[in-house]
Amino acid sequence: MDYTLDTGNRRLTAAGCKKSSGQMLSIHDWLADIDINTESCQYVEVQFKNTRKGYYLNSNNIDLEKGDIVAVESNPGHDIGTVTTQGYLVALQMRKNGYDPQKNEVRRVYRKARPADIEKWEESKAREHDAMLRTRKIAKDLNLDMKIGDVEFQGDGNKAIFYYIADERVDFRQLIKVLAEVFQVRIEMKQIGARQEAGRIGGTGPCGRELCCSTFLSKFSSVGTNAARIQDLSMNPQKLAGQCAKLKCCLNFELDNYIEAIKEFPDKSIQLETSSDTYYFFKLDAFARKMTYSTAPNAPQNLVEISLDRAKAVIDMNKKGQKPDSLLEESTDRQNAVIDFTSSVSEGSLTRFDNKNKKKKKKRNKHKNHDKKQDNNEPA
Repeated sequence: MDYTLDTGNRRLTAAGCKKSSGQMLSIHDWLADIDINTESCQYVEVQFKNTRKGYYLNSNNIDLEKGDIVAVESNPGHDIGTVTTQGYLVALQMRKNGYDPQKNEVRRVYRKARPADIEKWEESKAREHDAMLRTRKIAKDLNLDMKIGDVEFQGDGNKAIFYYIADERVDFRQLIKVLAEVFQVRIEMKQIGARQEAGRIGGTGPCGRELCCSTFLSKFSSVGTNAARIQDLSMNPQKLAGQCAKLKCCLNFELDNYIEAIKEFPDKSIQLETSSDTYYFFKLDAFARKMTYSTAPNAPQNLVEISLDRAKAVIDMNKKGQKPDSLLEESTDRQNAVIDFTSSVSEGSLTRFDNKNKKKKKKRNKHKNHDKKQDNNEPA
């Protein structure tokens, strides 16, 4: 049954999600129900193994739909892939990924895959895992400082792409000669990074969602520890690192908002002087517009939370040589502003429940002994 949602002037259908579940970097075709969609662009987006995609010209005007298996032009021979996007949405994707048909080689869609093409394609895919293991052994025998992450055979079996990871430049000319003799195909070596490898493998992140690099993230920007400091995150490598052992890409997602929000905050090195103590910056809440100060530098001692306006007012008073009696405003209850700092280590102690249980047992035993004494004292 085809479910549709009538919104008045157009209908939303399930065609946009057709045959896209389980694919990496899958795209929702939100223009699937619009008539102009099929005639606005002659290019189609074709996806191959894992995250590899390409744009191909449908010069023969073949009637294609999302999910169709097609044979496309390659060098040499042809390759087999799956149509993931068509119509006007392809033009948007080409613009987003910086693909210009006038500057890049234009390759065509030959035809819809025949049963013989699919059979050959399945045979090629069955060889990939064994080829990866054999290539790793060959690279180790040649003393090459590189890791073979994946192997992808072309649909017709005439070419193989070897994805590798290396920290430094590797001379793999001898490796190519050995691989060509072993597999009797054309060899192509493609270097990828740790993030690209994680995207090709896939998985689930600590947030409970699929990895960003295998669902929607195709361009990787550099991530530094400064992004975590600006967002006031714990500098714990285990929490900041993703499955690729690099800093999580999602640290950059909200970074611009934090940078914009903290522009109006005073410098963290400024100390606040009162008549009784000197307060040092401890942490801030950018969106709640609050700052927390401590009486000891780099230590949570006598923490006091004040608003941004109050912090600016105290700084202005200190510049004039004035020192307030307290960081808190007169209308603010001091007890509500003082923060109790508890260590997460003590909260997570494995024996934190033992003492409580012992106390409860002692109380129960006292009640039982008291009841027994009362029973014994009652006259028969």
